[in-house]
Amino acid sequence: MAWNTERTRQLLLDAAVREFAEHGPEAARLDRVAAAAGVNKERIYQYFGNKEQLFAAVLTSALEKLAEAVPLDEHLAGDLPEYAGRVYDYHREHPQFIRLLHWEGLHRGDGPVVAGEQRGAHYAEKLATLAAAQKAGTLTSDFAPRELLYAVIALAGWWYATPQLAQMIMAEGTENARDTLVRLVAKLAG
Repeated sequence: MAWNTERTRQLLLDAAVREFAEHGPEAARLDRVAAAAGVNKERIYQYFGNKEQLFAAVLTSALEKLAEAVPLDEHLAGDLPEYAGRVYDYHREHPQFIRLLHWEGLHRGDGPVVAGEQRGAHYAEKLATLAAAQKAGTLTSDFAPRELLYAVIALAGWWYATPQLAQMIMAEGTENARDTLVRLVAKLAG
């Protein structure tokens, strides 16, 4: 029987997402990743290298999935509240993504960003899309594109980054969070 390398690699990535989201890069255990994937631990080293490289692969994969699931095109740049709502929905369906970003920040601090060049290019495209929407008049020019993008990312993800604050401050937790988010971003977007 032929070995399905891509399937094995994906099983390991899926298991690693859960492990790193729960424990972070320092406390994550490769033996738990392998066991959860039902794969020999040696495959991790063969496909990804060490634990740090596996964490980088997990982050890169998670970021690519978000970018594919919620692209910021010219239509959504002109409807920034809808884009924010879709990002929020993605985080609701994939809560581990925010945890991975937090672990990255805690683990790496001000150090090098995983896939920094690729991620920077991705955000540059989003900023250019927002700038084009501003130029076309479908998006407010009251804020720079970088300010708008950062605000949307922060507002959409913070509900899941600190759910305890949503419960204490908003008193509704995340029940009406999407509506609140969309209203806030609508005010920002003008």
